[in-house]
Order: sequence, then structure tokens, then C-alpha cells
Amino acid sequence: MDLALLLHRSRRSAFHRWLLNIAISWAIPFNRRRGLRVEPLPQGGFRVLVPYRRLNMNHIRGIHACCLATAAELCSGLALMELLDAGRFRIIMKSLAMEYRFQAKADAHAEFSPSRQEVESGLLRPLETGGPVLYTAVVPLHDVLGNHLATGHITWQLKPWDKVRTR
Repeated sequence: MDLALLLHRSRRSAFHRWLLNIAISWAIPFNRRRGLRVEPLPQGGFRVLVPYRRLNMNHIRGIHACCLATAAELCSGLALMELLDAGRFRIIMKSLAMEYRFQAKADAHAEFSPSRQEVESGLLRPLETGGPVLYTAVVPLHDVLGNHLATGHITWQLKPWDKVRTR
């Protein structure tokens, strides 16, 4: 499966958006039960919808903090993978920090849309020199009522595949 192609096609086709969500739930079983849905944003980037339902609730009937963090991670990761060639570069989460502001008592969403210029100057040029690059995505989360629920700070490490060492 060519993720970049599927992400690109999901912008124009409801069928490919449906296929993208099926592929993500199959590839990431942890997220399957959460009911997270991915929607491309018209200006670039993605929105991840988090339904307010029992499986996503904590003990005080709000959306669980970890569910919101997962949405922020998924949102920023997909946006970066759309702009970078996954065949050339490895992307892996280095750290995740969340600032919670308001309890989520309704459907929520995370949005992230890096500019192509920001990715080219901050990621692609340094990656061409061969070293690993750290990129921090700032992802706001809101509910359908307009409340700012949280802000995620996800730091991604990117490096060329030929520089990746697993041993």
C-alpha cells in the first residue's frame, strides 16, 4: 500500500477517504476500537475526529486524556508522511507532551497542517545533509462546542533509511 498516494487521493474522493480510514484501523489495531476518523483538510494537513462515546471515556465521563493524545499523534504523523517520502525517510515519534485545558464532554478533533515551505526548509534541506532531524508539531484539540481542550507537542525524529541502525 502506498500511503502517500492514498493520503493524496483521500483529498478528492469519498471512497479513498473511507479506504484510508479502513487501512489505518487495520494497520494500527490499538486505534481501531476508539473510532477515530481521519479527514483531509482543504489547505493541507489532517483532522482526526474523536467521538464522544463510552469506549473513549474516563472515569468522570470525559474523553480520556490518552485518546486525545493518540489523536494528536496520528494527526501530525499523517500530515508529515503526506509531505515526505516514506520510502526515503523514517519517521518515528521521539516524545509527546500534552497540555490539557478543558474536559472533553462532546465530540472532539485534532488538526495539524504544516506548510510545505516549513517542511522544505525545516526538514527536507537538513535531511539532505544526512543527519537526523527533530521536528516538533504543535497540535491543538477542540470539541464541537469550540472549547480548546488541549495542545499536543509531538516531537518526531526523521532520518534517511540508510542512516537507520537497529542494532
